[in-house]
Amino acid sequence: MTRTHHPTELQILIVDDHAIVREGLKRILEAAGRRWVVAEAASGMQALEMMQTLRVDLVIVDLSLPGMSGLELIKRVHAEFPGVGLLVLSMHAEEQYALRAFQAGAKGYVTKDSAGAELLTAVRRVVEGGTYVSANLAERVVMQITGARRAPRHTQLSDRELEVLRGIVAGQRLTDIASDLHLSVKTISTHKSRIQEKLELPTTASLIRYGLEHGLAVEGERHLERVREVH
Repeated sequence: MTRTHHPTELQILIVDDHAIVREGLKRILEAAGRRWVVAEAASGMQALEMMQTLRVDLVIVDLSLPGMSGLELIKRVHAEFPGVGLLVLSMHAEEQYALRAFQAGAKGYVTKDSAGAELLTAVRRVVEGGTYVSANLAERVVMQITGARRAPRHTQLSDRELEVLRGIVAGQRLTDIASDLHLSVKTISTHKSRIQEKLELPTTASLIRYGLEHGLAVEGERHLERVREVH
């Protein structure tokens, strides 16, 4: 169960591999609370190491991290530090990411295109023991949970398979995905085969098209190059 804290006294850990994002978030958070102390980590492993010695009330985590994924970090923090609040700040405005984050142990999910005021609202809600979902996602999340919205085919993928699919949609080679996830190329190839079987998509191009249609794309130069190739 997440500890509840007075929102004027917080120790917050931001986990994002982009320094400019961490710096921007830190400025927003420190300006909002006179006694909000903000620490930074560039990876999941670094975050876990810091939490061994640093008191943390809230972790703000990006899902797209090098090595250990954001979802895996959420699971680890939820299991090893059960009193710590977990808030996702992600570029992914697709309900599947939010659902998986909540299933892993997160209590809030905010997209990176949200205003600073919404982020602060989410922080306060989570540290007070509540939950929060970005307004642009909330209705779709509820519709999928209640069955009012048909679940897309990729809901049947495991978290790891979804990570591999995102890499493929981003235009990464299997060797690059293997390096990012610290797995063998053979393992990634096996994941790709299972993804194609589950989604009934026989080619890499069809996987990419599916990913683009369902908001699974990752920003970046390689992604843009692959989009041009597909189209």
